Formats: sequence, C-alpha cells, structure tokens
Amino acid sequence: MLERFLKKQNESQEAGTFLHVPEHVAIVMDGNGRWATKRGLPRNIGHREGMKRIHEITESADDIGVKILTMFAFSTENWGRPQTEVDFILRLPERFIESELPKLMKNNVQVKMMGSNEGLPQHTINAVQKAVNETATNDGIVLNLALNYGGRADITRAVQKLCLEVDEGKRDANSITEQDITESLFSHHYPDPDLFIRTSGEIRLSNFMLWQMAYSEFVFTDVLWPDFSKKDFLEAIDVYQARKRRYGSL
Repeated sequence: MLERFLKKQNESQEAGTFLHVPEHVAIVMDGNGRWATKRGLPRNIGHREGMKRIHEITESADDIGVKILTMFAFSTENWGRPQTEVDFILRLPERFIESELPKLMKNNVQVKMMGSNEGLPQHTINAVQKAVNETATNDGIVLNLALNYGGRADITRAVQKLCLEVDEGKRDANSITEQDITESLFSHHYPDPDLFIRTSGEIRLSNFMLWQMAYSEFVFTDVLWPDFSKKDFLEAIDVYQARKRRYGSL
C-alpha cells in the first residue's frame, strides 16, 4: 500500500501536478472497548491493543511526510467512565513510553503533550514528561498526545488567559483577534489540522480541537481503532487528496 501511494505521488509530480500530503493529522482513536466486547474480552484488553497501533500509524505518517500527528488519548469527558477503566487507561502512557521510547528515539520522533495535568496521576505525568524530555532534540515527526484534553476547556482556558491580560492592562479587550485566541490554545505551536480521522463509525468530534478544526477535512471510518492499519491510514490520505479545500471560497 505504501509503495502504491509513493508511486502515485511520483506520477503526479512527473505530470506536473501535486498531491498534497497533510502537514497535520488529528485522530480520534475510537472503538477499543467495542473491539474487545465483540471478542468476548474485557474492555481493558481493547485499550491495550489500541495502544499498539500508535507507533505503527506514527511510522506510516512519517513515511509519507506528515509533520504532526495529534492523537486523542484521553478526554476530559473520559473521567466519567468506571474508575477501574480510567485507572487502566492512565497507566497506558507509562507502558507505551517504556516499550516504545527506544523506537521513537531511533525514528527521530518528537513527543509532545496537549492537555491539562490537573487531576492526572503523577505516574502518568512523569511518563509523558520523560518522553517529552528525551525526545526534545529530535526533529522528525511530532507525536502530539492529547491527554486530559477537551476542546471547550481549551478555548475557555485561552479566553481566561486573555481576560487576565486585559485586567492587568497588558491588552485592550477590543483589540483581541482570532489569532490571539489561537496563540493562547494548547496547540499554539502547530498549524491547525489539515485532516481529521475518526475510527469506529462514530460521526462526531467529541469535543476535540473544536477551534482548530474549522477548516479541516474529515474522514470517518468504520474500522475499530485496534484494527486500524497502515492501509486504512493511507486510504484516509487518499480521500483527503481527492478533495479540494476551499476555506469558504469557490
């Protein structure tokens, strides 16, 4: 599948056309629990299997030239799940870093986190921070883990930051622009996602990067996340490349 994709890219260049590879891809990794339930397994097994897809899809994204891959690992709404499931999910970053950090280093991946540390167990914070610190000098693809993240909370936090600057006399409220809000979000270091992918057949954003995805292209697939393969990822890229992004114009 990768060979076919690269051949198509080469043929388009030779023909004087250009098939744009998205710079920033955002993914909601959905369907872990349903994957396990379909097999008569505990939901936690689905989360464990889903974790294994992260590095594979990161490699696939890197292979085709994606610069930033943001993955929704744990939302602010996920705290409402059974405590045993929450505890298991919040152990996964530690397991992921322990098993995958050598590969991430070898592949020049830079790990980042997007979200609030508030409420997260210290072992989760420590694991993610270790990965962030040890990959800080890598300059390859960015693997941006959205952890304890919610789109509305992100916007609220940005507005609160700007309001504080107004109160302190550092900013005029009437001069606040969309760009000011963008620069106050967790994702301010990165361009907005070009492509949003959600697995499992659900067709909604689930409070993910609401501000940032105003003009993203959306691809929804019925494939459950633990089954999501390089082939599925490249098919989503194919769909993206077949579209024309108009940004509200003709």
